[in-house]
Formats: sequence, C-alpha cells, structure tokens
Amino acid sequence: MTRVVSLFLPTWPTDRYRRGLGQAAPSPAVPLVLVGRDDRRRVVLAADAPAQAAGLRVGMPVTKAQALVPSLIIKDAAPAADAAALARLAVWALRRYAPIVAADPPDGLVIEADGAAHLHGGETAMLADLIARLAASGITARAAIADSWGAAHALARYAGHPVTVMPPGTHIPAIAALPIAALRLPAALLDGLRRLGFERIGDLAAQPRAPLALRFGPEPGRRLDQAQGSRPEPIDPIRPPDLIAVRRVFAEPIGAPETIARFIGTLVVPLCAALEAQGLGARRLDLLLHRVDNHIEAIRVGTALPVRDVRRLTRLLCDRIETIDPGFGIEIISLTATLAEPLAAKQAFVALTLDPETPETGIAELIDTLANRVGEQRLYRFAPVASDVPERSVCRIAPTAPQTGAAWPDPWPRPSRLLPQPEPIETVALLPDHPPVSFTWRGIRRRVKRADGPERVFGEWWRRDAELIAVRDYFQVEDEDGERFWIYRAGDGEDAATGSHRWFLHGIFG
Repeated sequence: MTRVVSLFLPTWPTDRYRRGLGQAAPSPAVPLVLVGRDDRRRVVLAADAPAQAAGLRVGMPVTKAQALVPSLIIKDAAPAADAAALARLAVWALRRYAPIVAADPPDGLVIEADGAAHLHGGETAMLADLIARLAASGITARAAIADSWGAAHALARYAGHPVTVMPPGTHIPAIAALPIAALRLPAALLDGLRRLGFERIGDLAAQPRAPLALRFGPEPGRRLDQAQGSRPEPIDPIRPPDLIAVRRVFAEPIGAPETIARFIGTLVVPLCAALEAQGLGARRLDLLLHRVDNHIEAIRVGTALPVRDVRRLTRLLCDRIETIDPGFGIEIISLTATLAEPLAAKQAFVALTLDPETPETGIAELIDTLANRVGEQRLYRFAPVASDVPERSVCRIAPTAPQTGAAWPDPWPRPSRLLPQPEPIETVALLPDHPPVSFTWRGIRRRVKRADGPERVFGEWWRRDAELIAVRDYFQVEDEDGERFWIYRAGDGEDAATGSHRWFLHGIFG
C-alpha cells in the first residue's frame, strides 16, 4: 500500500527570508510581512507567525497592515526565489529520506515513503526527525502521512498537529471532518460549495456525484477521489541534473523477478563506471521502476561506506526485489546514486575482520545487508564516553565509525551487561560501608557469598545542582550460585542529603 508524506511549511517565505539574513535577521518576535503587487495595489503575500497573531492576513492591503501593526517590518516578496529554495529543499529531502520526493508549491513537499520509512526507524520517527531538522534551521513545518497524497496534504494543513501519522486504511474517516478547503479546490469553487451549505469533506462525500459534477464540473469529484485514494495521483520525483544516473527503457514491459534482477545488474555496471570516472563511491542508491499504469515502484539501499563494487551493489538491490509490485509491467528502470562520496580508484580485497580501523572489509558488506533490511538506525556499536556515571559512560556510534579515543576507568571492572535503568532491590545490609548480606531482585532472594567494594561514584555537578553532593557506592557481589552482580547504594550511608540510601541493581557480570 502506498504511503505518502505531505510536508507543510506555513511560513516558508518569511522563514526563508530570515534564514537568508543569518545573524542580521530581525528578531523572531517582531512581525514581518513580505509584500508584492496585485494589479495596482500593494498587498501582503506572506506573513510570519507574529504577524498572523496580530491579525494580518495574506491578501491584505499593505496600508491596512501598517495601520494595525505600527512596528511591522515590510520587505519585498521574492516568489521565484521561494520556489527555487523549495526545489533545493526537495533535493535535500531526496538525498536524506526517500527516493520519490517532489516540491508541492507554494508551501510544501510531497514524499512517497514506501520502502524508505523503515530505514529511519519507522514513519513516526522519520517525520519527527524531518520536523526537528527543519526547526533547527529556523523553518516551521508540519507533516502528515496517509494512504494518499490528497489525504496527507489535507491532514498536514488542517489537522493542527506537528506530526500526524494515519494508520493504513484510516484516512477516509480522518479527513471527513476537515473543511472542504482541504481538497485543494479553486477559490471560486469553494465559494459556490459553501453557498450551498457544504462545509466539511464528509458533507461533500455524502452527495451523489452526478448532480455535483453537473453543477460544478469534474473537479470536486476528482479531488475527493484523490483524497480518498480511489483515483491515483502520480508524483513526479525531482531529479537534479548533477546526480549520477542511468536508465533503461523497454520496448515491451517486464515483470518477472529474474528479469528485473538481470537488468538491475546491467544498470549497475555503467553506474559504477560513471562513479569511477568522477572518483566517487555510492553511499545511497535509488532504483525507480516506472509501471505502465504510471505508478512508480521505488527501492532505496544505502552503504556504510562509499562503494562502487558491481557485485556488491547488485546484490543489495536484488535483495529487495520481493518488495516490488510490477503490476501490469515495468516499462522504465532508472538507477541513481543519490548520495556519493569520494573513493580511491581501486578497492583492495581485505580478509574478513571486525576491526573498525579497516573499513574496506567483508564486515562492511554484512553491515550494508543488515542495514537495508532492518534500518540503519538499528545497527550500531557501543563506544566509551568520558564519564564516571555508568549510564552516561557509553554511547552508540555507527558500525564503521572510527574509535572515539575514550576509555572506561581502569581500576574497577565493569559488568558485561548494564541494565537500561537501575532496578530497585530489597537488601539486608549494615551501614555505611558494608555490602548487603542478601538481596531480593525480581522476586528472587539471593544470599551474598562474596563482595568487593565500595567504589564511590560522584555525581556530575556541572550538569545540575542536584548532583553536587550526590554519591553512589557500588559493590560487586557474588551469590551462592556463583552469579555476579553490580549493585549500588544511593548515598554515602550517613548523610540523607547525598541520596535516598536505597539499593539498586545496575549490571550483571558475564
């Protein structure tokens, strides 16, 4: 089932203007409008959030806007520059999120998320990451994902949430309560429908189509069908000319998996040759298969390191063939290196090794295979962090990332398994310096046979005041069955201000 993301940028022109000025931009709290001409009148073409909160609207005469907000900042609009910047934003989303992305002028993008959302941790995680990255750049955005472009477009603009994820098959009742303006109808049509009492999409959907088409033409029915997903709405993906791409057009449509695999292999060869000519290696490949019914099937694969090995790239692409629905046949196949990075002229063969300092190895090929199946965010390795607090002393890094140079403390060993959160235990112990005689964890009482400690760990006072005097006393204990645990007491055992004096289990030794 097709899953489509609509990205809505409600204040795109003003956000772009502020971003272009950098440090010289006016304060975000000061209302800003961009103006242009409507015949002989100067009118507001874009207003930022403070201006809208002050009652200014698009289409309002500039003189009226100035009268309402004396401190208003007025600048000339640049629609052509806004459109060009929106196209550049679409290219950025193409490289980062999905193989099928297009600008949705004047204030959004449309992204087909099939086969790409799992690479970013799922649909919700992908949209949250998209919104967060734009917010970090000073761009206000909302996003929605649904089974059709029309439904996602309506939800992104009228649902009122930063991120809206509609489960498959639920978009029709979800859009029924939205205003008819969400159907992307011309203003004249909307006025006519409102005069007849139509306010919500559900009101329009409940009417017979023939009288509606007789009075208003085919446009209301077409937009309604597109929003409900009963009529296809193809996305024409953006393809910047600087991308390295190859394509194959077929005189007769193809559909058999083995045929598709054979032609994938023939396309990878010239792509790798083009990459080698420019001294590049592919980090992300997009395979687009254009069906005869005007639908595009897409496959995206990524690599941990730049690659232009024909066998390896062919195998990564062919591993995803089972996700392709050829429909009534595929007439065009295109392969694009969406993301490429510099790579030496030759890739030397190196024996399989797990050493991250030798990245051009067989392990990198295994990492690529797993990442394209389960998502690159789910593959990582742990690295030390310079912190005495155990839960802060480890971080996740990419499987092929270089060593961070940090190391764990040497004097005391650390458990092979650290629990995500310390778990409370019931103990029998003498304060302040003795280990427990016994403890109960997850309903099982364990008698301590041997113990070593305490190892005192202080809080990181520079993070927050509460850690200024906080301490933990860690003990390594062994029970009668020979199992070894890492437990600690919160506090020094004497001063209540240093901690609760409760006991916790934090790790298990292998």
